[in-house]
Amino acid sequence: MGVGDFAYASNGNRFMGAPVLQDHPLAVVGVPFDGAVTHRSGARFGPQDIRRASLMLCDGIHPWFDVSPLGWLGDALDLRLPNASGLDAVRRAIEAQAAPLMARHHCVFLGGDHSITLPLLRAAQARHGPLALLHFDAHCDTWEDHFGEPSGHGTWTREAIEQGLVVATQTVQIGLRSSGDRAARDFVQQQGGQIVTARALRGLDGPGLQPVIDAVRHRIGRTPCYLTLDIDCLDPAFAPGTGTPEPGGLSSTQLLTLLEAFTDLNLVGMDCVEVAPAYDHAELTSQVAANLVWTYLSAQARRLVQARQNAADRPSTGTAS
Repeated sequence: MGVGDFAYASNGNRFMGAPVLQDHPLAVVGVPFDGAVTHRSGARFGPQDIRRASLMLCDGIHPWFDVSPLGWLGDALDLRLPNASGLDAVRRAIEAQAAPLMARHHCVFLGGDHSITLPLLRAAQARHGPLALLHFDAHCDTWEDHFGEPSGHGTWTREAIEQGLVVATQTVQIGLRSSGDRAARDFVQQQGGQIVTARALRGLDGPGLQPVIDAVRHRIGRTPCYLTLDIDCLDPAFAPGTGTPEPGGLSSTQLLTLLEAFTDLNLVGMDCVEVAPAYDHAELTSQVAANLVWTYLSAQARRLVQARQNAADRPSTGTAS
């Protein structure tokens, strides 16, 4: 059997109805793997439900960025993964398939559990050098082991720092609130990075979030930045369909405000992970995930539109004959 025989791929829907990826500058890519979860499985089915939810976005014109990613966007469908072969083999397959996609397109990856981010960072780092990391999550993902296993969806942030994939001082975690020993919870901060807990964000929205936005922008600067968004950074009231829900999280308006603000960073890619449709209610989780991905893609489309306009406005350097 080939690798694809083990994949939990569903390619019937495409994100926002976009065409299959060809030479489009923007790409959506499914990564249907959840073999590293510690509680409730099912995130392997996240890509297909996020795509299905995205179909309600119609023409896709974003109300803040005033553009649609459609026309710039192609759907690469799902990576073909050897889900029965262990985490190391899956990660090698993810990196091998993601690297050429990242070389040709600005990619958003739909998970899948959070263990998929490590190989995506490996592919991005190989292309851009050490990265800044913007990490939205309820969990620190910096444990030294994964319930006895050396690696999993709760260790990848520590691994990324220790392997030099990301710059520790330019690593920012937002929304942390889960139980855990202090050594793990404070790991990023001890390495010189920044942690913005969910508790610190209570009662803040709109202009109240500006000090957080300014601090993150100052820390990351123009370093190439990878954005990873675990849907459980949201309170379960907004995103119940996830494997490890944690009460007391961000609201969808808080997250959208932050995401809209951070799209002016030098972003080189994004993933949205841990959407588990089996535990969702009224498609709340897949809808908000689709909206977050759409917001990110719309910001990237606006950059492309502006670059095209700037090129058109630039005076010709040719000489008349």
